[in-house]
Amino acid sequence: MGRLVRLSLTVYLNGRLVPYEEAVIPVEDRSFLLADGIYEVARVYKGKPFGMEAHLKRLARSARELRMPEPNLPEIERVSRELITINNLSEATIYIQVSRGAYNPRTHAFPAGEVKPFVVVIARPFSPNVSGHQNGVKAVTTPDQRWARCDIKSVALLPNVLAKQKAAEAGAYEAIFVRDGYAIEGSSSNFMAVLDGEIRTYPTCNYILGGITRDVVLDLARKLGYPVREEGIPVDALPRCTEMWVTSTTSEIMPIVEIDGHVVGDGRPGPIASALLEAFMKLV
Repeated sequence: MGRLVRLSLTVYLNGRLVPYEEAVIPVEDRSFLLADGIYEVARVYKGKPFGMEAHLKRLARSARELRMPEPNLPEIERVSRELITINNLSEATIYIQVSRGAYNPRTHAFPAGEVKPFVVVIARPFSPNVSGHQNGVKAVTTPDQRWARCDIKSVALLPNVLAKQKAAEAGAYEAIFVRDGYAIEGSSSNFMAVLDGEIRTYPTCNYILGGITRDVVLDLARKLGYPVREEGIPVDALPRCTEMWVTSTTSEIMPIVEIDGHVVGDGRPGPIASALLEAFMKLV
């Protein structure tokens, strides 16, 4: 069924709106050959993008960090909304990818000649994981073997892919990266836990991606009166955590009820995660 949905979509490809099956990239596009590209994923609720300004701001930052030309943000936002209408979408995601462009011949260093960035925007239907929100999910931990610039939302995601596959093979929803003895973030999400009565989450730095949903959830937590500390969670303290959850554009706030085979709290979504999810859904 997913295949049929994709083939019926209209997507944006470097200035053109084209059918999904006709959207192709050059064989020497640098995102394809060298992972020399950046991306964003935004949620659409009832036909309206959520947090689009923040996503585009982060896209521009990623471009600057990789010394790419700044993307045409107004054009990307306009096209994103147009695709929502054209594809008649209500609950959806918007995927934006920008590569440094295609250049012949392939070379590791930046191309010497003028190269036009390649921009793709795909808006497609999305169904939230309601069962996970209601019942919670499982997670596993895994060593963090990524590069040291996780703050850049790059398409170089192979370590994330391997971590997510480890989770899938364990029947888990997410893999939580462990670096220097601390649980820092998920393979495609930010990680939070309640330890000693405080909401803990790894501080924003080059080792994690500063999540848009993460920022919203931390702001909601403070407004609801929950103590928040942006500090690493020692992996050996995970058994003492009374609640855990991950946050992301597609996960929203996903409670974790089991990690590495150990039950979290009473094995059900906790009161703080539930209150934050309720507040988040009211906001969106």
